Amino acid sequence: MLFEEVKYLVSKDVRLELKQRYAFNGILLYVVSTIFVCYLSFSRIIEGDTWNALFWIIMLFAAVNAVSKSFVQESINRQLYYYTLASPQAIILSKVIYNTLLMWILSVLCLGVFSALMGSFITNYLLFTVALLFGSMGFSAVLTMIAAIASRTNNNFALMAILSFPILLPFLLVLMQVSNSAISGGTLEENARYIAAVFVLDGIVIALAFVLFPYLWRD
Repeated sequence: MLFEEVKYLVSKDVRLELKQRYAFNGILLYVVSTIFVCYLSFSRIIEGDTWNALFWIIMLFAAVNAVSKSFVQESINRQLYYYTLASPQAIILSKVIYNTLLMWILSVLCLGVFSALMGSFITNYLLFTVALLFGSMGFSAVLTMIAAIASRTNNNFALMAILSFPILLPFLLVLMQVSNSAISGGTLEENARYIAAVFVLDGIVIALAFVLFPYLWRD
C-alpha cells in the first residue's frame, strides 16, 4: 500500500514538472549563469582546490533553490486533499525520491557544464560520481524535511537557510574530502569509509523524516 502511494505521488510530481517546467528551467538557468560567471572570474587562476570549492558551492545553492519549493508550491487545500488520500509517510518519501531524481539530473548537468567551461581536474571519475550521487541524495533528504518545516511559517526561505546549513555541514565536509581525493588520484577503496559515512547519514536523515513528518503533517 505504501509503495503504491509513493509511486503515484512521485509520478504526479513528475507529470506536473513536465507540464509546467518553470522550476527545473529556472534552476538550470541559475546553475548555468553561475558557472558562466565563475568562468569569467576564475578561468585564468583556477586550481584543483578552487575548482572543487566552487563546484560544491554551486551544488549547495542549486539544491536549496530546487528543494525549497517542495511544499511551498502546494496550497493548503491541496495538502488537505493529500491528507485524505495518502499517508504522511508516503508523502514525505515521494518528495524525497522526486527531489533526489531532480538533484541527480541537475548534478550531472552541473558537472558537465562546469567541466566544459572551467576544465576538469578530476582524476577518478567513478569516485567523484559516487560522491556526487550520494551527496545529492543527502541534500534532497535534508532539505525536503526542512522545507516541510519551513512551509509552516511565513518566512520559509530564510528559515530554510538557517536550519539547513548546520545539518548540511557534515555532508559538505565529507563530500569535499572525497572529491578532493578524486581530484588528487585517490581510489574508491581508499575512500570507502567516507562513502559509507555519507550513505549512513542519508539513511539517518530519511529515517528521521519518515518518523517525524507525520507529527508535522498532523498539525
